Amino acid sequence: MYELALLAHVLGATVWTGGHLVLALAILPKVLRSRDLEFLRRFESAYERVGIPALIVQIASGLYLAAHYLPDLAALGNRANPAANLLLIKLALLLATAALAADARLRIIPRLGNHNLTALAWHVYPVTLIAVLFVLTGVGFRLGWLA
Repeated sequence: MYELALLAHVLGATVWTGGHLVLALAILPKVLRSRDLEFLRRFESAYERVGIPALIVQIASGLYLAAHYLPDLAALGNRANPAANLLLIKLALLLATAALAADARLRIIPRLGNHNLTALAWHVYPVTLIAVLFVLTGVGFRLGWLA
């Protein structure tokens, strides 16, 4: 079961991080130059159909993997435990992602127009960076970082 959860987690990370890299590095710069909101909306509509399920798969498989690496939840506070440190980083990244996504979804996207495209970019770029940091932290489990 561990191998299946790890595979699902990596595939989810590939979709989530790859989609955000495409958005941040290819789609958003073009939209900011052209002010073509419809192009952005089409991309978002298509990406959300796979990106959100990928994020859900990552969260579910991440919980399973966390239980594998740290079966005793009380050990999460043990700063001498490398797995606990990496899991705390992942939890902080998840909270930051959720906060940025909620702010964008509730405040920016409902009134999305040329007047607030820059505000959207200030959400997309950090979420993309966080996605890459998620991947680097996940690699840390396999490479024994923070040991």
